[in-house]
Amino acid sequence: MKPSSESARKVIPIAPVAAEASAAVEIVSLYEAQKKIYPRSISGLFARWRWGMVVLTQLVFYGLPWLEWGQRQMVLFDLGARRFYLFGLVLYPQDFIYLTGLLVISALSLFLFTAVAGRLWCGFTCPQTVYTEIFMWIEHHAEGDRSARLRLDKGPWTFEKIRKKFVKQALWLAVAGWTGFTFVGYFVPIRELGGELLALQGSWQIFWVLFYGLATYGNAGYMREQVCKYMCPYARFQSAMFDKDTLIVSYDRERGEMRGPRKKGVDSKAQGLGDCIDCSLCVQVCPVGIDIRNGLQYECIGCGLCVDACDTVMDKVQYPRGLIRFSTQNGLAHRWGRPQMLQRVLRPRVLVYTAVLAALCVAMLASLVTRMPLKVDVVRDRAALSRIVAGGKLENVYRLQVMNATEQLQRYRITAQGLAGLEVASDAEVEVGPAESRWVPVRLQIPYGSAAPGSHPVQFDVQALGAAAHVREKSVFLVPR
Repeated sequence: MKPSSESARKVIPIAPVAAEASAAVEIVSLYEAQKKIYPRSISGLFARWRWGMVVLTQLVFYGLPWLEWGQRQMVLFDLGARRFYLFGLVLYPQDFIYLTGLLVISALSLFLFTAVAGRLWCGFTCPQTVYTEIFMWIEHHAEGDRSARLRLDKGPWTFEKIRKKFVKQALWLAVAGWTGFTFVGYFVPIRELGGELLALQGSWQIFWVLFYGLATYGNAGYMREQVCKYMCPYARFQSAMFDKDTLIVSYDRERGEMRGPRKKGVDSKAQGLGDCIDCSLCVQVCPVGIDIRNGLQYECIGCGLCVDACDTVMDKVQYPRGLIRFSTQNGLAHRWGRPQMLQRVLRPRVLVYTAVLAALCVAMLASLVTRMPLKVDVVRDRAALSRIVAGGKLENVYRLQVMNATEQLQRYRITAQGLAGLEVASDAEVEVGPAESRWVPVRLQIPYGSAAPGSHPVQFDVQALGAAAHVREKSVFLVPR
């Protein structure tokens, strides 16, 4: 990072080592102290959209763990029991393919939305953006507006300053702690988690609540735009998904320049001035502290607050809105209106993203609808590969893990086939509780001498009684020499 101010550059004279030699060494700092950003509050269309998304996302995040489905938590990723509950679905680690599909769909959705309208995710629904907005709202109400916060931080420590800082920090910690508790509540039943925390039980639960709480506190309270600028990789590769028809926050230089203040009753056009009055309000409201008039920068999260600020100023000076607006590079270059820009939405890149995304969503939905609510794993008993038992039978022993992926008690019948005279010598029926798995020992027998020595393929059939669930799993039957 290059220093952006002369304060980062110091010249230190060095005393001459010899009488005839003198020199000056220039010390260049590689890092510049980060200046704190004091975003100004603004009202407008995009500000309302941002707060609407804050409310919506947090209602889902904070409320979902408390909802129940039957006698269990509606959404729960129970790592200890290795079961994942998602509304009416019961998923096992063997269903990992669905998580893979969900991640691929999320990535393609991000590519699609970015190609169409830039960083909508960053500006409106990213957790970093959402919690930063919440923390800044608390800061605004605890310490005052932008000018009041500037005066407070520059002023001496007084009782009033300590009181305001304490209130802000206490509210930040409360929100961060509840966020950490809610997040862990997706992996531990949240009602049980609350009881354990009140009783100071569950060391790892306490650790993760504190970990995620402090992460929220640090990222949203202090790091804020630094996370978007330096930690999030999306800002770095977003340009690969942009093109000249992507809607981005744009400053109309042809209309705005030359910028500068003007007096009422004076013809600004005669003075060679554009519509920008250089009030810097667009910079003051920016949560990442950039000047959009310098062109699109990788730090821009596409929140649109500068659009709201500029439209407010344009209304006051009675100029047309849209000096800063969501537009495309082609739209600005060719002076297109909104209908002409929207016609360019259905371009090849967008169509490909949409087609692939739609195909994946349909495939994912079809797979979930036709999913077999029964899982079976077969493991051979390594302690006794093959043995001769009473009655002149040759026996192999197996362990079957039968996983019931329904919410009802199920009874299953176990059969086997693949060799002449093959039969199940153990209990052929087993009960498995709702959303449970059970290890079942199974003994297969054949008449001694009915099969040649070696490994013979066999097949287990597990059929749900009174239901259509039916699973077949392959294994081998060993005949010793």
